[in-house]
Amino acid sequence: MPLPHLDDFLLSIQTNNYSPETIYNYERDLKVFEGFIKNEIEINFNNLNKKHLEQYKAHLTSRDRITSQGQKAEKQLSAGSINRNISSLRRYLKYLIDMDYEVPVAPEAIKLIKMPKKHPRVAELEDLIRLIESPAEFEKTPEIVLRNSAMLETLFSTGMRISELISLDKNQIDKTGKIFIRGKGKKERFVYLTDRAKEKIDDYLTMRKDDSPALFIPYRGRNANLTKSRISTNYLQMKIKQYRERLGINVPTSAHSLRHGFATYLAEQGANPAALQVLLGHESLHTTTRYVHASDKYAESTHKKFHPLK
Repeated sequence: MPLPHLDDFLLSIQTNNYSPETIYNYERDLKVFEGFIKNEIEINFNNLNKKHLEQYKAHLTSRDRITSQGQKAEKQLSAGSINRNISSLRRYLKYLIDMDYEVPVAPEAIKLIKMPKKHPRVAELEDLIRLIESPAEFEKTPEIVLRNSAMLETLFSTGMRISELISLDKNQIDKTGKIFIRGKGKKERFVYLTDRAKEKIDDYLTMRKDDSPALFIPYRGRNANLTKSRISTNYLQMKIKQYRERLGINVPTSAHSLRHGFATYLAEQGANPAALQVLLGHESLHTTTRYVHASDKYAESTHKKFHPLK
């Protein structure tokens, strides 16, 4: 039996202007729960109790769990992914309550699992600089050198997400290097290019001989001309991985690592967490402050500067 009023719940999220990706995540997570109560414990939704929900949490942590497509999962879910699934279920139950439908278990009765505490790692600044300058060393096609260098410089210059980078249009950048972007959750903010990042973009756009509005586009070779599609996230992540391995950087480094490095090294220089929150587009200051604490150097300098018995 399908979850009651699931389509109405998804429509409610859509009408509240949530992104298609968010709606997809809710639907996928709730389909997993629907499959669990139908195939694993074989009970009706209205007969659920707290014990069943504890069994569901155990199911999510299992390697034998079933995906929303009804297939056996290939890998174990992280604690963050498990909590996202639980949060989706809680949000769905709250919707049913708001609409005066009966629910078998209160949303607050479903507790999130404990998240492991990790010490965030970020590559040394010198390694990040080597990474963003590496296209000139490893790429043979001048057009690709210019484009990839501009992409990496932009990521590290602004701290934007990779999804924000690939969706950029040329007209979003003003003459001073200020970029207006619409980020996660459709939140709007400004980010800022460094002089060297702006120079890289200017060099790349000077080379471009097309009318595509997109800032970064694939290159298929001189005879194929420049296409009007956009660079994919997979391509950029793959290139960063290649550059990192060829440079021998042993700290895991990705597009998000450049965003992480941007925030960490600004924090090391004494940047205000509230300003970082605006630049990163975080809804909560709590999310931002983890970057302030990510650096051992920052912690050490804070200790030496402020300890009363120094």
